[in-house]
Amino acid sequence: MRLIKLEQPNCNPCKMVSNYLNEVGVEYETVDVTQKPEVAAHFEVMGVPVTILLNEQGEEVKRSIGFKPNELDELLKELR
Repeated sequence: MRLIKLEQPNCNPCKMVSNYLNEVGVEYETVDVTQKPEVAAHFEVMGVPVTILLNEQGEEVKRSIGFKPNELDELLKELR
């Protein structure tokens, strides 16, 4: 499983999610949707931040929208 975070530059909630994930020591991939809009389109992302847990085949397992620590914790439980 892997974790990706879709974000935009200068997005404060995006920074909050990054800080949270860094504090708990989780590895994740960051995708700037302004640079890669095709990724946002693929995952049907309408706003950022969106944190998505993917399985080994790259399919979405679960997502968290915005900065919601409880939802992020649920993602992390499945990641570990």
